[in-house]
Amino acid sequence: MGKLQEFDITFTNNKVVYSPGESISGTVKITSGSSLQYKAIKVNCLGSCGVSNKMNDTSWTLEEQYFSSTLSVADKGTLAAGEHGFPFQFVIPVAAPTSFEGPFGKIVYRVRAVIDTPRFSKDYKAQKPFYLLNLLNLNQVPDIEQPSYAVTTKRFSYLLVKTGTLMLKACSDLRGYTPGQIIRLATEIHNKSGKDTGCVLASLIQKVTYKTKRALYDLRTIAEVEGAGVKAGKHAEWREQIIVPPLPQSALAGCSLIEIDYFIQVSLKSPETVVTLPIYIGNIAVNLTPSRAIPNTGLEGVTPSAPPAEEDLEEELGAGGSVSEEIPTKSHSQQDQSGRPPTMSPSAFSYAPGAAFPPSQRRADDTSAPLFCVSTGSTIPFFTEGNVTPVPTSCPLILPPEYSTWDYPHEPPPTYEESCSSNNSSFNNSRP
Repeated sequence: MGKLQEFDITFTNNKVVYSPGESISGTVKITSGSSLQYKAIKVNCLGSCGVSNKMNDTSWTLEEQYFSSTLSVADKGTLAAGEHGFPFQFVIPVAAPTSFEGPFGKIVYRVRAVIDTPRFSKDYKAQKPFYLLNLLNLNQVPDIEQPSYAVTTKRFSYLLVKTGTLMLKACSDLRGYTPGQIIRLATEIHNKSGKDTGCVLASLIQKVTYKTKRALYDLRTIAEVEGAGVKAGKHAEWREQIIVPPLPQSALAGCSLIEIDYFIQVSLKSPETVVTLPIYIGNIAVNLTPSRAIPNTGLEGVTPSAPPAEEDLEEELGAGGSVSEEIPTKSHSQQDQSGRPPTMSPSAFSYAPGAAFPPSQRRADDTSAPLFCVSTGSTIPFFTEGNVTPVPTSCPLILPPEYSTWDYPHEPPPTYEESCSSNNSSFNNSRP
């Protein structure tokens, strides 16, 4: 670094997670072994987003800037040998979106300091990132406390001449969740055929849309639960749950280049049948007051868009078509080898800036929780108590599994609004 022994940026109280509208302050620390002439010492605070058509490419195809503020902390002069500190402070705009980092784009924030030296001399630069969390309050989403449900019917042929009909219904207890909460899923399958179905699979899917000149869709399976198939002529129910890991929030308010959506997809491998439940992932949980109790996840009253029953098929199957059975779960991506759900430290879900569970809620011997967790596509840290240097860690109990490589562009699932519109329309049309 030449004459400089130290050129660093520190934030007040070592804080690196901020909220829109909050002020960010700190000090530029300079230690020089000898005198150093300078024209100016400036500090810049920048927030921006960039997207690209190529994976992990920083030569952005499109960019947008949320703010850029520059402060001159020292004018022309000579920096004497020794230690120096230059304080700075900026105000973060209220419309700035949450930090995000994905394979095709990033929303990044950083503070950069520059020592502008005389002509032909070397300029000195230092920078430090910080993270922004623009909280998504799920209570502000319309009908968020209502179940998200979908239903479909499938007519298929087997043994060349026989035909069968299958109805698949799925329902989640809410439309929105926060990291650490449990998605309670109820599935109902009416197999009005003479053929057993394949396994039933429930997946929590993340879709990230990068709006380049040709939009790219990054589809990732966050968690999966697999259940057994349904015997011929049987009516079966399957109830399971998925723990929401630390994930970027749905949508990115203030960003026009990156969108995030989440879906629960319930599918049968044979015959190939799929229903999609759009959901939100937020930061402030749904406030279920006594007047807004948790809805019943039962599927009573959900009318299929097309009646699956056929008179000749009913006669063939007899009363067996109305027998309700319980589908056993075969595997769960969030279970350990013992088959039990993982025990997660509550500190792993301290996702709001400065939020941490009190010591009374933590076990004295709890050392498994990461001090800093970068989740799928997210750069928001999850802290425990104490002033610690943030270090990325990997924890298999809270991070999603490895993903397969997809070809791009991908045919995406429908948006939340499209799904709700089509589902509501089909349900309304099918009701008497």
